[in-house]
Amino acid sequence: MSRSIAQTPYEERQSTHPLSAYLYRLMVVKESNLCLSADVSSARTLLRLANSIGPSIVVLKTHYDIVSDWDSDVETGTGAQLAALAAKHGFLIFEDRKFSDIGSTVQKQYTDGPGKAVEWAHITNAHILPGAAIVSALADAASAWREKKKYEVKTDITVGTPRPESLSEDDEGKDDEDIKNLKALQARRKASIVSITTVSQSYEPANSPRAPIPECEEDVIFSKIEEAPLDRGLLLLAQMSSAGNLLDEAYAKACVEIARNNKDFVMGFIAQETQNTAADDQFITMTPGCQLPSGEEQRANSDGLGQQYNTPKKLIGEKSVDIIIVGRGIIGAADPVTEAERYRRKGWEAYTARISA
Repeated sequence: MSRSIAQTPYEERQSTHPLSAYLYRLMVVKESNLCLSADVSSARTLLRLANSIGPSIVVLKTHYDIVSDWDSDVETGTGAQLAALAAKHGFLIFEDRKFSDIGSTVQKQYTDGPGKAVEWAHITNAHILPGAAIVSALADAASAWREKKKYEVKTDITVGTPRPESLSEDDEGKDDEDIKNLKALQARRKASIVSITTVSQSYEPANSPRAPIPECEEDVIFSKIEEAPLDRGLLLLAQMSSAGNLLDEAYAKACVEIARNNKDFVMGFIAQETQNTAADDQFITMTPGCQLPSGEEQRANSDGLGQQYNTPKKLIGEKSVDIIIVGRGIIGAADPVTEAERYRRKGWEAYTARISA
């Protein structure tokens, strides 16, 4: 008898989505199926959490629009710094944007404005209330962005213009604004292939630009797996963890059908149980509302604001979800780093028990 997808180890899953395939391997490497929901209002706090808890997680979930001092600079801002931390610690970034509008509007929300989530978030999500066109609209926006990232301008320095890397200390003492500008640009984009000229330009393949990693003396890249692909992915909201929500069974089934028709962009779902019901379904299910009380076998029910909680054992072991999303249970702990490790360990134990059943 063939195994169900829930009992198939992550490393044996055959997802055609590049990010899903990468995430499955990352989970195995880190022995983690934990996502931190970093719903904080300060960029400093957000970056600190990403840096300290990054080793325990495979996904960091953000809400950029609740961060009061979000810096939208594409190269050096908050998103760029999060992307650098993701490369350092080995996790993906999931901007919990919950798009739900007409196609042209969601494209602008995704690529423009203060958030520009497509630049730094590997994953985002959407409701299907506007219909299936919302998926194709976001997919087109992500594809256009990806095409731009394939190439960067490579230029030739004009004769007589010194290259920044060849400048001596004596050169620095000269009041030459062009030289100063070239050196400043090189320092800012040290990982890029870009150079400057006033004469000619050509285009060649380039990797994603990387911002300096905060709180680090030098750039450090997670060494146990390659960097995440530049591809972007979408999760559909099939089910919610809040009491009285209106996402019924018919809605969830519609989500699954749309996902099956858009496997090149849709990675999976936000849901309370696996949505993999067909033999060839390889979708990832991420689930909020997870809590692990200190009693561990004790069960938390609600936060009093509609949020309903379940333990990792129930969500992963019984509901066959893939990734547990934890926020206040970690952030509100006396020692968030230690608590994140406790969730990581319990989540992974539930997964190994499931595939061994």
